[in-house]
Amino acid sequence: MNKTWLMMAAVAMLPAMAVAQDKHDSTMKDAGEVATQPVRDVGLAKTKIPPVLLEASDGPYDLIGMGSCGAIANEVRALSHEIGPDFDSGKPGRKASLAKVGGAAVVNSLIPFRGVVREVSGAAAADRALLTAQQAGFARRGFLRGLAMSRHCRGL
Repeated sequence: MNKTWLMMAAVAMLPAMAVAQDKHDSTMKDAGEVATQPVRDVGLAKTKIPPVLLEASDGPYDLIGMGSCGAIANEVRALSHEIGPDFDSGKPGRKASLAKVGGAAVVNSLIPFRGVVREVSGAAAADRALLTAQQAGFARRGFLRGLAMSRHCRGL
């Protein structure tokens, strides 16, 4: 009987463990972004735009390759992987933690005249290009979700 209770407790904990792992992965990614910010600011590390966002920038309203509900769903998933969950996904958006904001403030204060350095090194332009690509990704995902609704696709 004790084994049964242990098994039930273990099964009940699985969702919590998955959430904890997601939170850990997110925290590690945030820490990595904060730690590498000075390297990006001076242009030693380049900001890379994911290919799916480059494609969205080239044609946010293209229908090429979107002949099936499966193709639409795959592209929506790829976009969501890069730009985060959509409003109605049921998952809360990422909130900046106090540690991330505080860490970023400390790291960003290490470079004197940071704004000028970022402009001269090209880091500011790269961040603007990434932001533009993310905005195109949002537009593309919204367009594809509307297309899926008009075609009565399920699961989007």
